[in-house]
Amino acid sequence: MKFDSKDERIIRELKQDSRQSIRDIAKKAKLRPSTVHERIKRLLRNGVIEQFTLKLDNRAVGENFIAFMFVSSEKEIPAAVFSDPHIKEAFGITGEYDLLLKLKFRDVEEFNRFVIKFRKETGIRKTLTMVSTVNIKEEL
Repeated sequence: MKFDSKDERIIRELKQDSRQSIRDIAKKAKLRPSTVHERIKRLLRNGVIEQFTLKLDNRAVGENFIAFMFVSSEKEIPAAVFSDPHIKEAFGITGEYDLLLKLKFRDVEEFNRFVIKFRKETGIRKTLTMVSTVNIKEEL
């Protein structure tokens, strides 16, 4: 789907705060409320907007230990593995590794238990893990 500058202004406002009213978005985007409403419906219908969600404070919800894991597998990893609540994002990648996982935990002990279980259950060849030391930017 092709979208124009009006759609971009609406999306920018929704990214800032998806809870704001149609009227507030319209005012900030300099559009009529009916235009904003119809365009949001179209963006949803065409899959440009997949869902409205929220961003949590990692520290407040006990997920301040963030790690990135490169995974090299011998075989396909079962889809059920990705339902683990610690796996926040998963990407198929090119190069020496097959996957890149973004993981969040309460602490290093919880992370260690996850890694041991993950290696046992999936039959992966190798992993390379990097721990985040500071969160500079995180966007949904």
